[in-house]
Amino acid sequence: MDFNKPKALLAISIFLIWSCQSSKPVSDQVAEVPSSQLEIETNRSDSNDASQLKELIPALENRIASYKASDTRYFDLLHTALDLSFDYQKEWVNGVAVLTFKPYFYPQRELVLDAQDFDIHGFLLLEKGKESELNFRYNGQTVTAYLPQTYTSKDTITVRIKYTAKPNENPELGSAAITDTKGLYFINARGEDPNKPTMIWTQGESEHNSKWFPTIDSPNERMTQEIKMTVDKKLKTISNGLLKSSKVNADGTRTDHWVMDLPHAPYLAAVIVGDFVEIKDNWEGMPVSYYVEKEFEEGAKTVFQNTPEMIGFFSKILCVRYPWQKYDQVVVRDFVSGAMENTTISVFMEDLNLDARAAIDSEWDGIIAHELFHQWLGDYVTNESWANLTLNEAFANYSEYLWFEYKDGKDDADMHHISEMEMYFDESKEKQVDLIRFYHNDSEDMFDSHSYAKGGRILHMLRRHIGDEAFFAGVKLYLNKHAFSSVEVHDLRLAFEEVTGQDLNWYFNQWFLSSGHPTLEYEIDYSQPGNLLLTVSQKQDLTSTPLYKIPFKVSWYHEGKRHEKELVLDKAWQQFAIENKVPLKELYFDEAMELLAEKKSSRGVDHFKKQFSISSLGVSRFEALDSLANIFADDPEVASLVGRALNDPFYAIREAAIMHIAQHPDWLLEISDLEDRLLEMAETDPKNTVKQGAIEMLSLLDPDKYAPKFMEWMEHPSYYVAGAALAAYLENENNADRVEIANRFESEKNIRLVVPVAEYYITNLISGKAEWFHNNLELQGGQSLYYFLGYYSEYFVQNPGEGKEKAINNLYTIAKENNSNYVRIGAFMGLFGFIDEPGVLDKAKELYSLEKDDLAKRYEEFFLSQYLEEN
Repeated sequence: MDFNKPKALLAISIFLIWSCQSSKPVSDQVAEVPSSQLEIETNRSDSNDASQLKELIPALENRIASYKASDTRYFDLLHTALDLSFDYQKEWVNGVAVLTFKPYFYPQRELVLDAQDFDIHGFLLLEKGKESELNFRYNGQTVTAYLPQTYTSKDTITVRIKYTAKPNENPELGSAAITDTKGLYFINARGEDPNKPTMIWTQGESEHNSKWFPTIDSPNERMTQEIKMTVDKKLKTISNGLLKSSKVNADGTRTDHWVMDLPHAPYLAAVIVGDFVEIKDNWEGMPVSYYVEKEFEEGAKTVFQNTPEMIGFFSKILCVRYPWQKYDQVVVRDFVSGAMENTTISVFMEDLNLDARAAIDSEWDGIIAHELFHQWLGDYVTNESWANLTLNEAFANYSEYLWFEYKDGKDDADMHHISEMEMYFDESKEKQVDLIRFYHNDSEDMFDSHSYAKGGRILHMLRRHIGDEAFFAGVKLYLNKHAFSSVEVHDLRLAFEEVTGQDLNWYFNQWFLSSGHPTLEYEIDYSQPGNLLLTVSQKQDLTSTPLYKIPFKVSWYHEGKRHEKELVLDKAWQQFAIENKVPLKELYFDEAMELLAEKKSSRGVDHFKKQFSISSLGVSRFEALDSLANIFADDPEVASLVGRALNDPFYAIREAAIMHIAQHPDWLLEISDLEDRLLEMAETDPKNTVKQGAIEMLSLLDPDKYAPKFMEWMEHPSYYVAGAALAAYLENENNADRVEIANRFESEKNIRLVVPVAEYYITNLISGKAEWFHNNLELQGGQSLYYFLGYYSEYFVQNPGEGKEKAINNLYTIAKENNSNYVRIGAFMGLFGFIDEPGVLDKAKELYSLEKDDLAKRYEEFFLSQYLEEN
């Protein structure tokens, strides 16, 4: 349970007010009340006070006990040296760890290390050239070694531990961001899956690296390291820092020695082993490499091609050069997160495994920027506790905006900003908690849209308020002052205060240290066109959410120019004279949608027409178009306006216009030259997603006329375009060669070509394709697997005689074992197609009972609700 700090303080305040006031009426009435009655009232008051205290004290004590403090540093871990080999049959790690420490401040006689699920074979003290056995106690999670004497902060201690790590033992559920906690993962260790390579990779965040080596597994610790790995000589190894040496052994193995000579947190240590190809790149002479499976080599050159430019861009805006020795990016199978920012090595999920053709439409720059930015904000400077996680994740989240703004323009970045904001708003319906959270149940609870999306939006608002120069100067100071160390939220505030000369407690208190967000209602009085009157009210629940101080902007357009004024809202209800001087008919409140706030107003169709026509901001025109199409679709001018949107310079608006037209078939005849414009877009639009939408629309308008074009576009390099054309062609019953076309594309693996073929087989009740569906289920992964699961289930519901038992078992296995909650949800939904088959309901109930993820649990409960109620 998360404790809400403002609510708790409010409860205490109410009690104190009650206590202070309760005695006052009694003393005031002494002269009027008989002494016997006074004694009764006083005793009653004392009794009530005692009763209140009796209830309050346990809550206060529990709050003290639940506080998640930064880990106390008894020792300073200076250096870690590991010598590792791997038992693929048992999925164990055989290791020798040599660790060097100093007592942090106070003298120490015991050394406690995190070591989860180990067999410890020996624990030695290395001192003055001698080795001596240490007595130790091990409880399966931590090992306590008893030192022969008391050591002070002037002493250095080195120990050697021989151990076997068993990462598969005692697995626990992770978080929405990191779905498992094994620390080290053997993938297809015994080669039993012919469609999956054998590999090893690690995932240490939050405190899971102690599943494969003994350490002080805390984010406020720092160490240098060296790791030796002995592996089959055909395999590649990757670890932090630089490869110092590589020695081929007589038994067909090779020992690689990696050295990381700059300090970083233990959770950022990593090892990866597999049959990868290495694509070498560089940034200003520094090694930059991409590691993928051989078949994705050409695609990786495109997927990661912007990495050197990103390194240069971030180094420039931060005024802090990339701080490490090299930068590697590795794509692995079955990763338990989207990606992870190990120091000098980012590891990515398999969705980034793209062939050369798929890479044409790669949309992974956001996640690549996110992990790279962590090398500064997260690795170089690290949150001191998981309560402060947003100091890592808010910056990484905001880096996506910074990169899109630089590379693709402000409109693109602003759309990403809105998408992230909506992610937070969606989560806020279920929970609203402080960003800096000292009362979380588990560190994994911190990995949510509050720490990521909300944190990024808070940084965006701060940047817009204090200005770019001050914002980046503050981040530079923060990085330089705390390099190679850990931080808490006040370190960030103090850096911005030192740069700006402003007290920013108000900003950090309401956004980082409180929960919720503002709900703003506003209206504009146009009765004096030269001095408009803006009224804003804060409508959020003030018992659990702050009354905010909100810098905000209003804007207007005059003679083709955009004008802007910043104001500050600091009351529950407030009026602002705009003093615009020139007469205006339209004023825009937060036109750029910078505020993390729910906003309510009464704006009519004419307002949105003007907004779409005049706004220079893509996100504002997008909002206007969306409002017109969804709220004012019956207005006679809206159709033509949506038609104009097909020519908007911002691709997202062109995409949205196509979608709105598809949702309103009556507009097809109202938009002049629509068909010609759609054909032009399908042929020449610079954005392949816009081409895709145009092709889909042409298939609705006249599928026979455009059948030759669909045949031509099926060969387009972009899977977006080819997939849309294939789907359009196969949907048209007048195309006599559909069977031949479907057979021709059966060997394609990309989900955008697989889905049209699957849809064709299912819609037309074509049987005999069981093996094709089974094979594609094995070949797809990640998001592609999720998209395919529904088709897979539907085919075997239609054709139970072709192997429904195998299909049921496959869906059950995926719903039970897949690392991604959304894939498990998709498999569970697919299983429901067979719910009336014997034993399937029991399987579904079992899956529900085993599921630990909150989101997946809610979906499964929804589908099972009527069956659960029956019991």
